[in-house]
Amino acid sequence: MKLLLGIVVLLGPGVAMAETDFRALTDTERYILGAEIREVILENPSLVSGLSLTLQSPYPAPAYEEEIAADHALIARHADALFDDDLPGFGNPTADNIITLFTAEDCPPCAEAERDLRYLSESYELKVMLIDRDAHGDLADALEVGELPFYVMPRMMIQGHMPAPVLAGYLEKGTGQ
Repeated sequence: MKLLLGIVVLLGPGVAMAETDFRALTDTERYILGAEIREVILENPSLVSGLSLTLQSPYPAPAYEEEIAADHALIARHADALFDDDLPGFGNPTADNIITLFTAEDCPPCAEAERDLRYLSESYELKVMLIDRDAHGDLADALEVGELPFYVMPRMMIQGHMPAPVLAGYLEKGTGQ
């Protein structure tokens, strides 16, 4: 709650006094607010430095072990295509942390995810491969790529945009874990 209050105060007095019902925001308004919050956090990392980004309960929960094993097998089956050095990308080509990002041309969250990964690649040993979902439809279908952006690491898949601080948590643990 303190974090949200701090963000609202940093965004400006107009926002703090607006009495906005955040549940009533349009998708565009929600996207703009999210982008503003992201910028505030990136410019003021101390706002989230004390937060723990780990789950409170032990992970993985036994109920998900079969699904996790199935995801690991799926990633392993398609690893050559997912982590191909010939794919477009950026970062350190010899890094141990590897992320493949499925994107689409007209996808604002995809562009934001790529910006976040470029930012993180400056601080972490990170290699990022980019795959256009439309150009690699068979691979995307095989992985059941739904919502974009879609992140694939050697031992994990994540659907939907992940904020940079969350991705940093994964990078600190290692993407191959």
